[in-house]
Amino acid sequence: MKLQACLAIFSIGILFSGGPAEAQQNRPRNAGRVDLSIPQVDKKDIICFALYTVDHGILKLTAQLYPIADGDSKTVRLEIEKAGKWVEVAKSTVIERGWTAPFRVENWDDSQAYKYRVLHGTEATYKGTIRKNPTDKDEIIVAGFTGNSIQPVHGGDISRQDIIDNVNRIDADVLFFSGDQVYDHNRHYAAWLKFGRDFGAIIKDRPTICLPDDHDAGQPNLWGESGKISTLSGAADGGYSQPGIYVQEVERAQTSHLPDAVDPHKIGQGIGVYFTNLNWGNIDFAILEDRKFKTGPAGRVPKQGPRPDHIQNPDYNPASVDVPGAILLGERQLKFIDQWAQDWQDADMKIALSQTIFCGGAHIHGSANGRLHADMDSNGWPQSGRNRALAVLRKAFAFHIAGDQHLATIFHHGIEEYRDAVWSFCVPSIANLYLRWWEPLQPGENREPGSPEYTGDQLDGFANKVTNYAAANPEKKPAGNLLNTRAAGYGIVRLNTKTRQITMECWPRNVDITDPAAQQYPGWPRTISQFDNYNPPSWGKLGELTFDVESPVVQLVDAATNEILYTVRANGRTFTAGAPKGKTFIVKAGKNAADTVIVEKAMVGSEPKSVSLK
Repeated sequence: MKLQACLAIFSIGILFSGGPAEAQQNRPRNAGRVDLSIPQVDKKDIICFALYTVDHGILKLTAQLYPIADGDSKTVRLEIEKAGKWVEVAKSTVIERGWTAPFRVENWDDSQAYKYRVLHGTEATYKGTIRKNPTDKDEIIVAGFTGNSIQPVHGGDISRQDIIDNVNRIDADVLFFSGDQVYDHNRHYAAWLKFGRDFGAIIKDRPTICLPDDHDAGQPNLWGESGKISTLSGAADGGYSQPGIYVQEVERAQTSHLPDAVDPHKIGQGIGVYFTNLNWGNIDFAILEDRKFKTGPAGRVPKQGPRPDHIQNPDYNPASVDVPGAILLGERQLKFIDQWAQDWQDADMKIALSQTIFCGGAHIHGSANGRLHADMDSNGWPQSGRNRALAVLRKAFAFHIAGDQHLATIFHHGIEEYRDAVWSFCVPSIANLYLRWWEPLQPGENREPGSPEYTGDQLDGFANKVTNYAAANPEKKPAGNLLNTRAAGYGIVRLNTKTRQITMECWPRNVDITDPAAQQYPGWPRTISQFDNYNPPSWGKLGELTFDVESPVVQLVDAATNEILYTVRANGRTFTAGAPKGKTFIVKAGKNAADTVIVEKAMVGSEPKSVSLK
């Protein structure tokens, strides 16, 4: 490696790891940016915040520390309160690049809550609560966030206290930060500490899922392409702009507390993989990485604008960019989702979490006259990869929550026909750096009565079938309130395991969401059924099945091809399966797994049947 490159990587490593405090404080700052110098803290305050999850008897917690002085201990301890006494359950050695202390505790009893404290030295104590698994609750509340811009011009320097207050008011069960927690491309560590100071008060007391996205990794857009090194400005050739050691520390800080990766084999530059699932409150969350394996467009698709990833020619042929070999989720993740879709142990509902949604979710970018026909940074491209992802997610009737688009939307996705796949909710940005609008040139078809013209059946810029139900478009000339005129906010998703209903809420900033007079963005709230996530309009119904056990797992298999169409847990003792017309199916069922054939030749319109599974 050339000397200049080695020095550059070394400098980035020092910058990122914290380095000497004076080096951080004396670094030149860009005009108009929030001060990201790392504050000098007393030894008693050396622990900034902590994130955790609990899954299948394993607690994983990552403590985030400020830089530790030379000569001070690098050991951090985790204690829980039992019977009025503090008991040590784990120790961790601080990883100096990024100053994180990851803990793992097996055989964790999630049937009760525990107070915990993280200790360093003789003075530093950080306290929180490890919650009990809320399996006794009918409604699990997920608070979803994205786009944590810190720039004053976008309202990013406004306090996050309104978010803290509202999360506590509704007592959210899970926090989901879908990406861009950090908006500084060279100082993730310093910006991550600020994120912790802003949100630590709610993160410390409930399971939190963070997915690092492009800005977290230090670049404007990200097509990870399995860890290759990007050489183009904008990174449209695929890969990472920052060195692998930088990306590794970003992911260690933001994801090392997640449940163990299901397929942990590393990619290029030693970068890890974290896609996995979390079961909490009988909700099974698939945690996806929709940037890490995705192919970059530069040099692979016909250029249709000034940038390789932007198509400005509305007359282009969408099929021309769906090139062979272009990858979205990749085989490893698709295999995981397929297995996850069939596993309903301790699960009533399935939720997919990723950085962004599976379509081009905006028509206008950046400014009110910035119409862009198609954006390859969205998951609408490549179309074949998009369709494969949706096809496997709908097998689980999985509802999809994501962010990234700087624009809150609700879409019902289609593959072969409109509305034959899953629903998605893209949550709004915490503070909106880059404005977007959903504004098709033609009114949507099959709109609901009284709904805006931008709703209804549409084709996105890649000719993907989408049905829009809501879009929190910002004002065309944002002024005054820098947050709400720019359509900033966050999403709340209520998952009712008793009724199997999913309610989406989209809230602006700085309102009390428990106030009956508080208004959500137009189009919200909206409630759907879990079973709406795979209910194509062209399908019919098989005969009703009646079981002698409560809510068994049911699976539908194509009798001709042996392909599994879907697996789902029934709600109650009856289930009427939807299915394509004119085909024959095998129906399987069981208390916790679909392991028994109960109907060998089922068709649309077949006779009802009573089934014994005892």
